[in-house]
Amino acid sequence: MTRSLQRFSRWQRLQHVCVMVLFTLLCATGLPQKFYEAGWAASLLGFFGGVDRARWIHRACGLSFAVLMVVHFAVEIFALLRGGGSLSLVPSRRDFRDAIVTLRFYLGLSDEQARFDRFDYRQKFEYWGLVLGSVLVVSTGLVLLYPVEVTQHLPGTLVPVAMVAHSNEGLLAFLTILIWHIYNAHLNPDVFPFDTTIFTGRISLERMRHEHPRELERIEGAEEKHVA
Repeated sequence: MTRSLQRFSRWQRLQHVCVMVLFTLLCATGLPQKFYEAGWAASLLGFFGGVDRARWIHRACGLSFAVLMVVHFAVEIFALLRGGGSLSLVPSRRDFRDAIVTLRFYLGLSDEQARFDRFDYRQKFEYWGLVLGSVLVVSTGLVLLYPVEVTQHLPGTLVPVAMVAHSNEGLLAFLTILIWHIYNAHLNPDVFPFDTTIFTGRISLERMRHEHPRELERIEGAEEKHVA
């Protein structure tokens, strides 16, 4: 029987499911509005009951996404203040070294492979890309949702600027998830055809040795101290 370790908590898995569902609905209702002249856009809007209903779904999902983002950071900050949080997703100097080591390995210039901790530089890049992209689409989405209120205090040119930024960032996020995330979660030879870790919360000991050796060493070291 293959031994496995708990990698993600129930709360972390629930957040991932919420992000996955909300992001899918936001793309499905937002992209047809951006490419409204395309035939597939009309069909997709028709599936949601028309453009007006699609807009309401888009706004509801956007507000839910904003609430989820606030809750996520509130929980993480509260955990840090209580001394139980983790900064494992914060980029460090070692990430740049790991990226160079990995590039040299793939180019055949070195036999050395990077030894990752809990999250590697690619996972951190994806996480912070999602965070920064979310801040942009949420803030510009609020401008588009409340244009009258916003322009009472800020220049009116902010509205068309927000429209362009919101639309293009949404398309960029869609392409990033489609190419970057789908490859890492499904097409990567190490996890093909499907990485179930974020859904089950568990990862095999073999994958931990291969993908997160430094984290595994820390876990095993803590267990040895506990036994002693």
